[in-house]
Amino acid sequence: MRMPVKPRIVVQADDFSAQDEARLLTEGRKDVGALVTFTGLCRDEAGTLSVLELEHYPGMAEAELTRIAKQAIERWPLTGLTVIHRFGKIPPGENIVLVIAASSHRRAAFEAADFLMDYLKTRAPFWKKEHLVTGGESEWVEARDCDDKDAARWT
Repeated sequence: MRMPVKPRIVVQADDFSAQDEARLLTEGRKDVGALVTFTGLCRDEAGTLSVLELEHYPGMAEAELTRIAKQAIERWPLTGLTVIHRFGKIPPGENIVLVIAASSHRRAAFEAADFLMDYLKTRAPFWKKEHLVTGGESEWVEARDCDDKDAARWT
């Protein structure tokens, strides 16, 4: 019988350390045979982006991330799960999102991390605004059809 897994869900303005978060998830654990981490970084969009601004609904964002994480825990035999998503103004090269899935076996960890990112891209209540190096008008980033197609493969 598996022990229940309580996901660690954090929405914050501050940066994070993937290495420190991985250590928190695995320290003193002998049941972790695989650890898959995904770190999403802010791109510079071919040198045109000054900063990416991420907005969210406090409380609602955490609730939706928790709901998605619980779905992953129900689908795969995970031993641990961490999701951290930043908000605020993030310059190119900095961290935006971290997903860490721990399991006894690699396939479950890989699939759970992939599932989480697909659903975060389509269901988590975050909005992105691009601020350009030229100082031109900032624009909200539209949802992409390919993100919806990626998420649809899990249904």
